[in-house]
Amino acid sequence: MAARKIVDAPVNRLLALLSTKDYQRLAPYLERAPLTYRQSLYEANKPIETVYFIETGVGSLVNTMNNGQAAEVGTIGNEGMVGLPIVLGDAQAPTSVYVQVPGEGLSLPAARFKAELAASATMRAVMLRYAHALFNQVAQSAACNHFHRIEQRCCRWLLMTHDRMESEEFLLTQEFLAMMLGVQRTGVTRVASMLQRAGLIEYTRGMVTILDRRGLKSRACECYAVSKKEFDRLLSK
Repeated sequence: MAARKIVDAPVNRLLALLSTKDYQRLAPYLERAPLTYRQSLYEANKPIETVYFIETGVGSLVNTMNNGQAAEVGTIGNEGMVGLPIVLGDAQAPTSVYVQVPGEGLSLPAARFKAELAASATMRAVMLRYAHALFNQVAQSAACNHFHRIEQRCCRWLLMTHDRMESEEFLLTQEFLAMMLGVQRTGVTRVASMLQRAGLIEYTRGMVTILDRRGLKSRACECYAVSKKEFDRLLSK
């Protein structure tokens, strides 16, 4: 049975890139999906059954070691989709994805998405452009973690998260922020306190409020602008 049809213009940037014909092919199968904190969107080494097009919120692409330690290797927001291995011809991945910042999106059965991809070369082309953009983000993040200070990286991630939300305030726990930055939670506390004293953010009980976006940009490393430019280049009409 087809899911409730989505008739509104797409909020997700990737869906908005599709031709009218391609979007109309997907629309009857798209369903509204609340994205709750820590919700698993797919698990490592297990079949991906549902893909998600995020409208608000952030998904975290996580790699977990044998000893249980986990590191975030990428993030997914309203510019992309969760379930990229389906586009690349696979049905699973060694990473997992779960919701880092709550929001809302659209869900679609992976089997239906795979069938529609097979039927449309133009849809495949759009999705592969996104795959390239996400690969560039992961590569930039690897270099960023190697070369830049914690404060710079924190400002970068706060700006990226803000870009994907419809509000100046959003949930971002110390646990997730530490995983994003690859540091201990004590390091997160120190940096968050520094940014609060500078009047750039307010951070209370896991809730971040952006007070001075321009100030955050001035303290962020070059990686924020580089990644944003690449996404805008690859995901433009």
